[in-house]
Amino acid sequence: MTSETGGISNRIHIFVDYWNLQLGMNQKSGARFFFDWELLPEWLVHEATRIGRLPNPSYAGMHVYASYDPRSPGSGRFQGWLQNWLDMQPGVQVILKERRPRSAPRCARCGRSVDACPFCGNPMRGMEEKGIDTAIVTDMIRLAWEDAYDVAILVSSDSDFIPAVEFLDQRGLKVIQAGFPPQGRDLAGPSWASFDLYERRREFERR
Repeated sequence: MTSETGGISNRIHIFVDYWNLQLGMNQKSGARFFFDWELLPEWLVHEATRIGRLPNPSYAGMHVYASYDPRSPGSGRFQGWLQNWLDMQPGVQVILKERRPRSAPRCARCGRSVDACPFCGNPMRGMEEKGIDTAIVTDMIRLAWEDAYDVAILVSSDSDFIPAVEFLDQRGLKVIQAGFPPQGRDLAGPSWASFDLYERRREFERR
């Protein structure tokens, strides 16, 4: 896209895999990390512009994808924060999905499912995210098709996004990955550029 001044314009849209971001930072930090979500979009755009050497950048919005377990203590408060605060920030859209029980493990010999531990009786079915990765890929491609951005910042280390990144790259769209190297190295490879969130975390940490 050409800007009003005649140069190349880079509209930057951010796609955040919430739990990949939060748990990745917690693991690297060794404790719960608190993000300044008012500052984070601006910081991500600035860093992507610097790393990717992008002229005339502009913030085109941020999608945040998160899941929740309705049985978990504090789930209601978490949903409330996502929907009533984060989703209300300028340019931010939250996509929230309920976690579903995963299938119980099955015996390799007889094929019967094991719903509870035979020793302690604890349920063997955990909870899993359903549809988060699909929603991210769908929106990245849909918004690209609608010509809504020129550069995507993908905040995730999940290698499942590699085919989508390669697809967008083949169509002339840049994807810049933000993660926690060496995790996400496979995703960083096909991306236009990548940067480490952990090494400059103090710049977007909530005080």
